[in-house]
Amino acid sequence: MNIQSADLGAAPTDEDALEAARTLRAWAARASVAEIAALGPDAARLVGQVSAGSGLAQEYDAEFRPDAAYLASLPDLQNGPAALIRGARRKIQHVGISNFRLPVQFATRGGAPMLLETSVTGTVSLEASAKGINMSRIMRSFYDHAGEAMGFDLIDRALDAYKRELGSFDARIALATSFPVMRESLRSGLAGWQYYDVAAEIAERGGTRLRILHVDFVYSSTCPCSLELAEHARTVRGTLATPHSQRSLARLSVVLDPEAPELPIEDLIDHCRAAVPTETQVMVKREDEQAFAELNAANPIFVEDAARLFAEALQGDHRIGDFRVAASHQESLHSHDAVSILTEGATFAAASLDPRFLGTLQTRG
Repeated sequence: MNIQSADLGAAPTDEDALEAARTLRAWAARASVAEIAALGPDAARLVGQVSAGSGLAQEYDAEFRPDAAYLASLPDLQNGPAALIRGARRKIQHVGISNFRLPVQFATRGGAPMLLETSVTGTVSLEASAKGINMSRIMRSFYDHAGEAMGFDLIDRALDAYKRELGSFDARIALATSFPVMRESLRSGLAGWQYYDVAAEIAERGGTRLRILHVDFVYSSTCPCSLELAEHARTVRGTLATPHSQRSLARLSVVLDPEAPELPIEDLIDHCRAAVPTETQVMVKREDEQAFAELNAANPIFVEDAARLFAEALQGDHRIGDFRVAASHQESLHSHDAVSILTEGATFAAASLDPRFLGTLQTRG
């Protein structure tokens, strides 16, 4: 018995043709070159696989300009049907771009904006039923605001733009740069630029949007135990001894109160310098080097002390909510680092710690 479909002889619609093309490309993504070639040149052309002997032009046409109809005909695999998804049909929490670089105007405290090379990370959530995103839209969101001084209000607008463009529920933007501040030496009167690795981040999840500011602060840490042992050798045995100290780094990450005035980057840096005054120096003469030795002796510090001193400075600022302090003393005595992490609030609390995170707490020399 033969059973025929009622529409067997009907002419295919544009949607039928589009779906057939998608199915063919999905098959071709898993097929070998030999399997694609076996379909014949016409089918191979449809999946973008053409042989060298096909007779097609192999020259770049610099004069070609696509019109609207041509653009509409281009395949768009990122926005393809769910049938093209490979792997588990699961929601992806973050998908996007990292280390997209461009010059950005950063606002300064009471002064003109500074144009700084900036690394941008932009991600959105992707629902389980969606194949992918058009990542260039994240980049275009920033170029739309070129020339404006970057602040959290502007990052908010960029985040709104690419959430709208990509139809996403959750999203994140982080802008990282090296922020220069002129610093005067301790006694000589010389001055030089101190650079701070900073990042401004906005993260939205489940309708809640957080503004987060990060700063890396580099300082000298003299071991209190080593200082006492060195003084013991001097006084008891008359032996010259020097305590060990090392270049150290603390990364402070703070959630900003949306109802409070904005926290300038310089204010967060000032909190660091007040908590631990032994910041490394830019320009030094002999009198500055001697002063730095005296400053270190007056402020010996374990890594546990550092975390608590930074926390004390942060918790006194009403503009700051949750925070995290991660400190690393890159020891000159031991062949390993001494580290500590202190958190306040739920934002940075975690049962598990990525061991590679501590490896990022490295000073650049």
